[in-house]
Amino acid sequence: MKRRKTGKQLKTSPRKPPVGAPETVVFDRAKEVRAIARERLGKVKPGQTIVPKADRKKPKHKKPPAEES
Repeated sequence: MKRRKTGKQLKTSPRKPPVGAPETVVFDRAKEVRAIARERLGKVKPGQTIVPKADRKKPKHKKPPAEES
């Protein structure tokens, strides 16, 4: 068994499939997960605008009647 020299890159040539051979399909997990999620959830709802927090929240304590007007 020969030792590899450090600092030298090994030459690797990409192998091409023979002419007429079907291309290999690489499984993409992320793509598949999204496809399954689309099947389960159906159509995606449109985005909603974010309402300011002051408009969403009710006050913790009521103001005294004198302060309201």
